Amino acid sequence: MLGWFKKKISPELQAEEEDVRDGDDVSVVEVAEDSAEPQDEEAEPTSILHEDVGVLFKRLTRKMAKTRGSMVAKVDELFLGKKVIDPELLDDLEEILITADLGAVTTMELVDDARAKLARNELSDPLVLRKTLQEKITEYLVGSDKPAELVMPAEGPFVIMVVGVNGVGKTTSIGKIANKFVNDGQKVLLIAADTFRAAAVEQLKIWGERINVPVISQDTGADPSAVVFDGLEYAEKRNFDVIIIDTAGRLHTKVNLMEELKKINRVIGKKIAGGPHEVMLVIDATTGQNGIAQTRAFSETVKVTGLTLTKLDGTAKGGIVVNICREFDIPIRFIGIGEQVDDLRDFDPVEFAEALFFVEK
Repeated sequence: MLGWFKKKISPELQAEEEDVRDGDDVSVVEVAEDSAEPQDEEAEPTSILHEDVGVLFKRLTRKMAKTRGSMVAKVDELFLGKKVIDPELLDDLEEILITADLGAVTTMELVDDARAKLARNELSDPLVLRKTLQEKITEYLVGSDKPAELVMPAEGPFVIMVVGVNGVGKTTSIGKIANKFVNDGQKVLLIAADTFRAAAVEQLKIWGERINVPVISQDTGADPSAVVFDGLEYAEKRNFDVIIIDTAGRLHTKVNLMEELKKINRVIGKKIAGGPHEVMLVIDATTGQNGIAQTRAFSETVKVTGLTLTKLDGTAKGGIVVNICREFDIPIRFIGIGEQVDDLRDFDPVEFAEALFFVEK
């Protein structure tokens, strides 16, 4: 779990923690250290954290059924009964891949590679072509996978700034990611800098209570950068391992809102050496190709270093994962395959490709 994160063991936690600020303009949702471990009322009886690898893989393949049906199942149907690869088959394959949201450039590269191998007599059997597609897609996925670039200060936390447009599941993803860090033995702080939407602050506070993590917030409409500053001030003497900052959902086309992200980014950098250490963009996989435009716009504004793709279980457009890996040199950290806490999975590129091409027996 959290293979991309180089674990930093925190020092002994202080028995008593004094408040950094005396004023009441900053809300700190504290939780008792001896609180019972929160339970997800909708969680399945057995946590997948205790299931074996085979069960985990089956769960992933089941959740990716729509994407597999829109791409691999159609490819298999196309190849069924075919003994040779001809130009018509490759044209049909191209249409299937584009429909699955692999994108025009990625699709053309895959099909052109097949045509080149066909011309060199390296490819004749459709079943071999299927294997070649899986290998090439795996290559794209693995190529963008890399550890987080930790520019850690001599002392201090690992800071994650989370960005994304409205409605992608950003705040929920933050709660689930924070839960992963907690389960990994990290001391976590959440900062509610999405001050444009009151529900976002309350939602993050609920997550804080569920996973036993403090949340820093201010009133709706407060300056997001000020909330971040106060949150980092609060964290300064408390030996947190990880700080996750929620920012307002915004359209990537709104220049003034994107400028606010730059301001938050600067505030973090001034308070935490090398921060933010990770700028994570959350994308709704159901948006398909629009995810490419979002990735490009946010990367130009705040240099995105990691991605979380949500709602992969509810879309036939999961090919966007391959397209993003092919087009951007940005690793995917997590994929969302359901509503449960444990349904936000660490992204394993090889496992993903195997699940995508999995055939029920």
